[in-house]
Amino acid sequence: MAGHAILGIWDGHDAGAAIVDGEGRVLSAVNEERLSRKKLDIGYPAHSVEACLRIAGLSRPEITDVAFTTVDVAKTSSRFFPGIGRNYYKFRRRKIDRPPLVGLRRAAKFVLTTVDRPRWILRRVNEGYFASLVRREGFAQARLSYVDHHAAHAASAYYPSGMGDALCITVDGVGDGLSGSVNVCEDGRIRRISAIPARDSIGIFFEQVTTILGMRELEDEGKVMSLADYSHKKENKLEDFFSVRGLAVRAKHDPITQYALLERLAWRTPPEDFASMAQRTLEKHLLQLFRNAVAETGMRRICWSGGVASNIKLNMRIRAELSPEDWFVFPHMGDGGLALGAALQIAGVPHGKKMPLAYFGPGETKGSVLAAVKKRPGLRASEERGFASEAADIVEDEEKYVFWFQGGMEYGPRALGNRSIVAPASSLAVKDELNLRIKSRNWFQPFCPSLLEEDAARLFSDYDRIPDRFMTMGYMCRPEKKADLAAVTHVDGSARPQMVGGENREYRALISRVRKRTGYGIVLNTSFNLHGDPIVSSIDDALDMMEKTRAEHLFAEGVHITCRKEAAGAKKGKSKGRTK
Repeated sequence: MAGHAILGIWDGHDAGAAIVDGEGRVLSAVNEERLSRKKLDIGYPAHSVEACLRIAGLSRPEITDVAFTTVDVAKTSSRFFPGIGRNYYKFRRRKIDRPPLVGLRRAAKFVLTTVDRPRWILRRVNEGYFASLVRREGFAQARLSYVDHHAAHAASAYYPSGMGDALCITVDGVGDGLSGSVNVCEDGRIRRISAIPARDSIGIFFEQVTTILGMRELEDEGKVMSLADYSHKKENKLEDFFSVRGLAVRAKHDPITQYALLERLAWRTPPEDFASMAQRTLEKHLLQLFRNAVAETGMRRICWSGGVASNIKLNMRIRAELSPEDWFVFPHMGDGGLALGAALQIAGVPHGKKMPLAYFGPGETKGSVLAAVKKRPGLRASEERGFASEAADIVEDEEKYVFWFQGGMEYGPRALGNRSIVAPASSLAVKDELNLRIKSRNWFQPFCPSLLEEDAARLFSDYDRIPDRFMTMGYMCRPEKKADLAAVTHVDGSARPQMVGGENREYRALISRVRKRTGYGIVLNTSFNLHGDPIVSSIDDALDMMEKTRAEHLFAEGVHITCRKEAAGAKKGKSKGRTK
């Protein structure tokens, strides 16, 4: 497919766009929320399409293919009647009051999302919709292609994995009538050998638990996973809700009955115990699915994607108990990654090596940063020669956090050193300030570390020499390093690290400077946003947050930005002197 430029479009939950070339190389990928500033935005991603074209340096006539995904009844209805999707979006994100007949609405949602027949009619209807859309948007000469929902998830896992032959598993809530798939990947081709029906969705089960615990489904499942570690209860009344035989996952109850039973149990169960039972149910049955798939195919290299793949505790058990020769979790594993998955499926070309980075979004220049600061009289900008060193000195000498903004924006839910808040990995005081004053997060949510790849074995007891660049995997911290990692470990001693190699020079320089002072190349890294808001995209987004939170330091594209009242203050030089 030499000379091709493939635009992938996803217009559902966490809408976005991506462009890959005919060799499967990612040219750009952006989600709409970062540009519209509406968390997990839905609908046609107009801003993302424009941004992707600009980043890739392409005009509309140069796009040779447009790929879209998902044609089930629920998605089709929201395309032709966008008010339905927008209304449910506001309800799910708690932006409106609880509507009447909420139980009936929820039941209707469960029914609609599991219906995917008749497929040929749904596909034709959606092809007509997108044919009209792409003509209107200026892509009339492009070939239009439909990619099945779980085929897009599988493509996103396999093609960037760097693996020739691999076992590929997808698990999510629901899409195109399925909640998961098992695939054999050989010679650049993906062959589905098993599918999990929507009725048997363990992803929907976990969404329901999230909702019942008073959190937001499709958004706060990670909170359930974190809360689960505060339970000491051994009994699990949810374990028999699912069973796994061979490559088949079966739910004991339909989604409507299941929700009613979960509500009843949650009423008389402490939240942490209810979360723990759900987490252990998820781990037990999906670990069995992975184990059975490895046994049946004989494949020891595994890649996976889908929303459930964001559960790093599940991922950690898969890695620990199956000991794969190689593994890869796609960094934008949820539906927000479908645009890139659809485009990769049309390209159909493996990368040849594991995806090294995910900085596919828009960026700024030093000039644009200075121009933006100049418009804000309360801020002061100074150009730094030792950009990374200055930031590291503030983090370690003063035990403070800094806002860190550079390069292309990350693709996916994790900040990976280009749109990050950076702080000492050992300071509980700074951790508490970030959690309570800056991020306004739940007390039980842990922060994550970024570290130099070469320090991973020194800090994590179960490191398998397969570096995780994207914060998709859990690891256990060495007990003797507890004090050095106090701000970036969970209550059970686990962490979700980003292991930095040579893919991000400036960020690596910052962490390397920290290593010279402390003996360990590790920092706390949390996303550059307020809790519930999208990660910042532009320098104006970053400056807005700086002014809103009254933060002292922002480092952006070689520019050190401070509040004017702080600018005259001399830097304090207090070294913590940790043991190396």
